[in-house]
Amino acid sequence: MSELGKTLHAWRDRVTPAAVGLPVGGVRRAPGLRREELAQLAGLSVDYVIRLEQGRSSAPSVQVLTSLARALRLTDGEREHLFALTGQASPSPGQISTHIPPGVQRMIDQLDGAPVSVHDAAWTIISWNAMWAALLGDVSALRGRQRNLVWRHCIGGADGLLPNSGRVEQTEKQARRFLVGMVTDLRAAVARYPRDADLRALVTDLRAASPAFADAWDQHLVGFHQSDQKIIHHPELGAIAVDCDILTVPGSDLRLVVYTAAPNSEAAEKLKLLSVLGLQSLA
Repeated sequence: MSELGKTLHAWRDRVTPAAVGLPVGGVRRAPGLRREELAQLAGLSVDYVIRLEQGRSSAPSVQVLTSLARALRLTDGEREHLFALTGQASPSPGQISTHIPPGVQRMIDQLDGAPVSVHDAAWTIISWNAMWAALLGDVSALRGRQRNLVWRHCIGGADGLLPNSGRVEQTEKQARRFLVGMVTDLRAAVARYPRDADLRALVTDLRAASPAFADAWDQHLVGFHQSDQKIIHHPELGAIAVDCDILTVPGSDLRLVVYTAAPNSEAAEKLKLLSVLGLQSLA
């Protein structure tokens, strides 16, 4: 086993399933994560995780390393060490980071009774809890721009997940306000991360593919996110009216989107049921 493999194995052993919201059932030879569980959390194949630990794949991409660091709850120092082991340079200050600090992750874990998603400065979803997946759909198979909320809002998606693609109902006024807020955030991100080629390409392609985005961008419209009520059409539980709040993590460009419902409301009861059902079907 290579040094990278030994390190990944050691870090995997110290993370318990309960700490990352996974079921603990079954007989375990060690208290930590199984390889398939790490693969699930990082959005990788089990075979690839095995090859990494066995030293048969020693050149993982920046995206893979970032996903592993997030799944293993690495500190900033450990994350730097992971990149160093593979000869990769950590993303520079001129590029968007998808790293979720352990303290922020612990805060997210405490919100397990509410659907929560985490997004980077370009509004690409980088993490979500089980309640979010149960309410809005499992996005673990999505890659690249299919995980970007601005892209999906303007271009759409054929899988029925996320904004403008089936489950989330928005009025015309809400959709416009949402778009202007996203444009404002992307413009700020471009200024903060001038060397991020993927971000520049995203903006260029959005302007070319979406007249609404291009219009808002060229007019330099400015908008800010505010609490809003959204109707989520769940395939089993029907319409659920939830309050949507966007929280910015101090000292970073991470954004947490949290869905809640008023206590004792019909929506609150549906969310409680959803926490039990998860991704199961009622059929």
